Amino acid sequence: MAALKFRPETLLAAQDIRVAFFDIDGVLTDGGIYFTEHGETLKRFSILDGLGLKLLRSAGITPAVITGRDSKPLRARLEALGIDQVRYGTEDKLPAAEAMLAALGFDWSQAAAIGDDWPDLPVLGRVAFAAAPANAHAEVRAIARHVTTARGGEGAAREFCDLLLLAGGHYGRLLEQARGARA
Repeated sequence: MAALKFRPETLLAAQDIRVAFFDIDGVLTDGGIYFTEHGETLKRFSILDGLGLKLLRSAGITPAVITGRDSKPLRARLEALGIDQVRYGTEDKLPAAEAMLAALGFDWSQAAAIGDDWPDLPVLGRVAFAAAPANAHAEVRAIARHVTTARGGEGAAREFCDLLLLAGGHYGRLLEQARGARA
């Protein structure tokens, strides 16, 4: 736990989060879109980020994904992570987030989000805690309460998850459970 360093005011702002919204391209991936010769889309996901999403779930924080894209690899990855709060192919992310909050019984004061570009701005502007990867667009970094040291697809989402876990008082317990699992 000594390696995690967040400002006290950042942790205080994130301590009551119950749902965390994630963008895909540029947050859970590096933002690149790879096409095969047959036109199939390929994406690269970080294993670190994936475990972070699982840890959020185990701490009682609901990970939710709102993405403008839809593909078989994306659906397979989110299914493998057990993420069931997902809206695919959604360009207008604010109504999707509002519907998800209502369905979950949460409000904006209990929500956090991490995004990297203009389509994420409406949600980032409403949540109690907004974050951005290090390589996010300047307008997104400007409104984020926390900008990760990691780039999108390279651990930014995990850093965001770790911050939420630490702020919510879950990090130490989960770390001890992980250490016990290795014994």
